[in-house]
Amino acid sequence: MKLFLSERAPNPVRVEIFLREKGVKVNTETIDIMKEEAKADAFVQMNPMKRVPVLLLDNGTVISESVAICRYFEVLNPEPALMGRTAEEQAVIEMWNRRAELNLFLPITHVFRHAHPAMAHLEVPQIEAWSEANRPKVDEAMAIFDEQLTTHDYVAGDTFTIADITAYVAINFCKPARIEVPERFIHLNRWAERLRERPSIKG
Repeated sequence: MKLFLSERAPNPVRVEIFLREKGVKVNTETIDIMKEEAKADAFVQMNPMKRVPVLLLDNGTVISESVAICRYFEVLNPEPALMGRTAEEQAVIEMWNRRAELNLFLPITHVFRHAHPAMAHLEVPQIEAWSEANRPKVDEAMAIFDEQLTTHDYVAGDTFTIADITAYVAINFCKPARIEVPERFIHLNRWAERLRERPSIKG
């Protein structure tokens, strides 16, 4: 089994945090996105989407997409449960994880990919207006998560889950995307500071 990652890329970081929470170690190989190694023929044969992370199983099965990889390891290593145990828990965690992915993380990546000069050769066409159009969406999503955290210790309730991993990686990615996390989001900022102290996140 081998896990293909890329240094500092947010989606591989999600999987790495998940595995550290589980105490699972996997052989890894680094793919340099900036050198376009994800576009090399051998890698494209594994993942035609040209993205990391990718998990290659011993039997040749290839699993890409961060949540799919995490779900694979959740089934093999059910404790600690990061995706819920009951039907209700699983549904609520999935709901908040999707909200974190689609409403927070995705707009942040659009801001980054369509404005950062280093991404010009990878994001073609790079549309600065699309970057700016996504900034208000980020602020709106932050407000929703801040409100959720006024009454819950974690994003999907009172325990740490994959939804926290996704939301944290999104917030952490604000720095390279040159997005400020407003001070008025007191609960969101406190939550992020608390998570930075987790061993799985400190690395």
